Amino acid sequence: MKPRYIMVGGFLGAGKTTAMLQLAQRFRAQGRRVGLITNDQSVGLVDTSLLASHDFPVEEITGGCFCCKFGSLTEAAEKLTEAETPDVFLAEPVGSCTDLNATVSYPLRRLYGDNFSLSPFSVLIDPVRAERILGLATGKSFSPKVVYIYKKQLEEADVIVVNKIDTLDAARTARLLAKLTAEYPKAKLVTLSARHGTNLDAWAKLIEDVDLAEQDSMEIDYDTYAEGEALLGWVNLTANVTSTGPYDGNRFLGAFMAQLHGTLREHGFEIAHLKSTLSPFEGADIGVMNLVRTDSQVEASHELADELESGELIVNLRAEADPEILKALTLAVLDETATLNRVEADVEHVEAFRPGRPVPTHRDLR
Repeated sequence: MKPRYIMVGGFLGAGKTTAMLQLAQRFRAQGRRVGLITNDQSVGLVDTSLLASHDFPVEEITGGCFCCKFGSLTEAAEKLTEAETPDVFLAEPVGSCTDLNATVSYPLRRLYGDNFSLSPFSVLIDPVRAERILGLATGKSFSPKVVYIYKKQLEEADVIVVNKIDTLDAARTARLLAKLTAEYPKAKLVTLSARHGTNLDAWAKLIEDVDLAEQDSMEIDYDTYAEGEALLGWVNLTANVTSTGPYDGNRFLGAFMAQLHGTLREHGFEIAHLKSTLSPFEGADIGVMNLVRTDSQVEASHELADELESGELIVNLRAEADPEILKALTLAVLDETATLNRVEADVEHVEAFRPGRPVPTHRDLR
């Protein structure tokens, strides 16, 4: 049988990596080999670090989305095939990208249809963010051109996955599902709690043995798309956090995230996703913390089991703000947190930028 290619999209903060990890563990429990492909506009990904800590083979594509790095995507699949011969490829595109069926799935089927079977395209959503964007609730959101990208992601979805369903009551869930059905009738809907594995089988049933349908690509204004992406500021930072003796990595990571959250909130910036990991240089131990909206709370999805004397901190921040300001604030908070916790934080890499205009390698209209 041909290996299956499953792409899991959705806006920043929707929980794609956690959902991919759950799917990967499900496939592994069935005896199927899994290869994972992560994607970002730059290097130093929290997602790659998290997935690799669970002993999955991971290839990382940086410098642009799958659509603009199509050759890198196929090379990543080839590397995983040589090393692991996966039965399933799980691929996570950049969370601010859209038009992925036309620029990734359809060209992949046309050019490499003998090598892969393609699943329907899933788009995950954070339900609180979706309520605000779809007009079901009030609260801070993004500028209209960023919202344009969000809605285009939903428009092209074959399957809309309402993630974090444990955060909504039954009435809010029903209203959201009714709105999605009315606005995006072609998509199948499924609810999920990726963190708890709730409804994972229902989602898997829609994608693991069902092939991508033949349908027309959606229309999209690439000028508006590019302008929307350019409103988002990105910061990727990697630092070595060391001490003369053992220190509590969970406490340090929590203090850093809480302080950075408070600082960004004070400046009025809307956070799309803030995530960080701290892990020793050897072993699979890892601490992971996430924040998906400015008015939400920092959550720890993984905690370090042991104290450590040195470790690698990775920070990925995406917000609607000037990237240079985001970088300066992140560096200042890191320095302050390190001082208060009596550790040294030596920055190995930091980069701040706005995503460039998407220029797809291919674009198939069907």
